Amino acid sequence: MKLSAAVIILILGHTAGSGMDDLDVRTDERKQRVHIIDSLDLLAYLGLLVLTIITLWIFKKKRLWFIHESGLSVIFGLIVGAIMRYTGKQTVITKVDVVPVNESSSFESPPDVVRLNISEQMLAYGLLGIDNSDSHRYNDIQEKATFDSEIFFYIILPPIIFHAGYSMRKKQFFDNLGSILTFALLGTLISTVIIACIMWLVVQFITLKIRFLDTLYFGAIVSATDPVTTLAIFSDIHVDPMINSLVLGESLLNDAVAIVLCGAIEDYSALYLKGNPDTFEVEAFFRTIGNFFFIFLGSIGLGALIGVLTSLLTKFTRIRDFHLLETSLFFLMSYSSYLLAEICEMSGIVSVLFCGIFQAHYTFHNLSLESKLRTQQLFEVLHFLLENFIFSYIGVSMFTFSHHRFQFAFILAAFFAIAVARAANIYPLSFLLNLGRKNKIPTNFQHMLWFSGLRGAMAFALAMQNTMSEARQMFLTTTSLISIFTVIFCGGMTSPLLGVLKIPTGVPDAFVEDIESCNEDDCTPSSTVATPRAKSALARGWKRLDSVLLKPLLTNSQPTLQDTLPWLGPIARVLTPSDQMMGVHISRQSQEGNLVTNNFSSIVREDSLSCGD
Repeated sequence: MKLSAAVIILILGHTAGSGMDDLDVRTDERKQRVHIIDSLDLLAYLGLLVLTIITLWIFKKKRLWFIHESGLSVIFGLIVGAIMRYTGKQTVITKVDVVPVNESSSFESPPDVVRLNISEQMLAYGLLGIDNSDSHRYNDIQEKATFDSEIFFYIILPPIIFHAGYSMRKKQFFDNLGSILTFALLGTLISTVIIACIMWLVVQFITLKIRFLDTLYFGAIVSATDPVTTLAIFSDIHVDPMINSLVLGESLLNDAVAIVLCGAIEDYSALYLKGNPDTFEVEAFFRTIGNFFFIFLGSIGLGALIGVLTSLLTKFTRIRDFHLLETSLFFLMSYSSYLLAEICEMSGIVSVLFCGIFQAHYTFHNLSLESKLRTQQLFEVLHFLLENFIFSYIGVSMFTFSHHRFQFAFILAAFFAIAVARAANIYPLSFLLNLGRKNKIPTNFQHMLWFSGLRGAMAFALAMQNTMSEARQMFLTTTSLISIFTVIFCGGMTSPLLGVLKIPTGVPDAFVEDIESCNEDDCTPSSTVATPRAKSALARGWKRLDSVLLKPLLTNSQPTLQDTLPWLGPIARVLTPSDQMMGVHISRQSQEGNLVTNNFSSIVREDSLSCGD
């Protein structure tokens, strides 16, 4: 959280007096006041979450599906933000315009700190952004309600993204992997370019000067979909698994691609400015393309590496005998995948997503029953609370962010552009995919895919990364409005639209069917999860590699490496611990009963039956 402006103003106003002692006393008083304001601010957000949960319980009890918890969080956030904005004591912020002594001096970039000499005391001020307005009036709580974007990227987003990978149903994901990659990679690029072109035409008629690179960056931001509301409704009413996997898989990889694409555009902008601004920099363009694929694939590799290391640690040690240590190690290793990628100047979001996929597919089988329950429930709760916090914050920030810039022509054009770009993404690619798919994507599924392109937490987080310039401030305002509208309106219309499009609902989960039809003597929960009905060459190749090498090496499941790769000889024997050789994993899994990888539905079903008795 950034410092309250009032603290800086008080220090600035202390131009005379009794020296540093008086300054310390006044600063301590203000810090105490800021501490109380911080507590009140956080309490307001906690109150929003509590109100959302209680309202959601009422809605679920009454079976009201026209609004989801994400929409509720946004609506309550808007109400609280309006209260913060228009109530409370106003604080006049004193501003002092400072110019360099030597007017001919120039800066390649704004200085990080400005030192101001007042009454022989050197005071330091940080960079807040461009401020062209004459005056501002805020109250303290409103000003403190705006968070630093680093909090989102280092604290809030990693658990949400990890849970998406950790809880993903991998069978349907890999069955449709080719289509998902097509929508996520080609679709995101198509969407970005179309949005950029449309918005470039629009900005020619507004006073704000914006380059085509800026509109391309905006296109990448709003191409990040987040259909959390749609997916929650899909899960509640058991929609057809194929449409569910397509929407989920595309949204996961689409976010990853959008993040890396934003970084690539920023890199090209930096290289472009170093060259001739009036020409197309061919070298910079191809270097940016290379960096895009390097960062994307490198981030996947780092996430997979941490997942592999965690699975090896849990396989070849007895840490599962100490459940708290085991769960803590799992959590810290998973979070380290994000930090490691950021240190390597790659994408932490992409890394932690694929770390979650690898942790679920391998490490999960090595955990004790207690740790399986703890990790699943821990990340599920964090995902629920943090995601609803983001949607609450989107609503609050519409009133508390001090530099919103409303350009209504740009905003209306943005809604039109994302609708056109989404259509140009879904329908042509679906047509091409159906040429090679045995299980075609029906037209009604395509309509649902188009409608499911909601914008949410990821687009908002990308937009708030940099709000220094007026163009970026306009991007944040527009993205916030798009997120609010799509979450409330499109999310609320999902259930009725499923009926209009006649998309099958109430379809049993194929994952559960496979488990229930599996003979206990013939398979284990882990082997059941790893048996996809491969429909593509990529999925079949991954299945063979997984069953022959990765699963025997990284988990305690059977068969062992001695069975799948007997030619390794003593190496396979060293890599096969005694527990795996004796089948301890199988007996332990049978004792765990119906608990299988990422599936607690059977346990919930038994609980409901026992309650009924």
